[in-house]
Amino acid sequence: MALRLGIVTYNIAKDWDLDTILTKLPRLGYSCVELRTTHRHGVEVTLNTAQRATVKAKFADSPLTLCSLGSAFEYQSSDPAVVQRNIDGTREYIRLAHDLGVPGIKVRPNGVPRGEDPERVFERIGKALRIVGQDGQDFGVEIRVEVHGGVTQDPPNMAKILAAADHPNVFVCWNSNPGEVKNGSIRASFDLLADNIRIVHLRDLCDDTYPWRELFALLVQRGLEVETLAEIGDNPDPDRILRYFRALWLAYQPDSDSAQP
Repeated sequence: MALRLGIVTYNIAKDWDLDTILTKLPRLGYSCVELRTTHRHGVEVTLNTAQRATVKAKFADSPLTLCSLGSAFEYQSSDPAVVQRNIDGTREYIRLAHDLGVPGIKVRPNGVPRGEDPERVFERIGKALRIVGQDGQDFGVEIRVEVHGGVTQDPPNMAKILAAADHPNVFVCWNSNPGEVKNGSIRASFDLLADNIRIVHLRDLCDDTYPWRELFALLVQRGLEVETLAEIGDNPDPDRILRYFRALWLAYQPDSDSAQP
């Protein structure tokens, strides 16, 4: 069992270029990264074949793993043309991940359109996820659905979306949302999605309203080998913040053998 520590470049590293990411994160004790689209690193679908090969080679020469690409593609719109554009964009992103050797991409739902029946929206999202899940499977790239958006981020509703997708290549990005906490525990929420969790986004570990120690213990108990990624705000002294974040991450581990920094 291994929990690996990394970051999402949203927002703490949004202004870092790729070489800064590759140099700085290993020095700070981080082993993996999810590159969020639109940020300064420039790893986007617009890269040509040679540029993609260069990015892949840079990570191959680094101790830092490119564990995920973070998109903002979403499929809840009542307009079929909007949903199709997001599906088409996801397919492009899948090919980028394949060319870079990245095991998965993050997509998301982003709530329920006003006035719509949530159950119909869950079915719509699930249908789109089934399409991109199959496309990802054809290219060896997992689809990781972020537990995100009003209504859709409720774990029972996310479970319905996964059931509607009904595809073995559609997984979950656990998002550490406040609403997952019931009576001080996340166990009931976690158990609904645990079998599909592939990656974890962590918020501010100083927020003691979220049971971080329980989250890490549940991941260990389930034997999940996942990247746990800091998704935290920008700061004038990001190096210092990331050092503190790593110290708390280590302190929350259930035992010394359960994680590697």
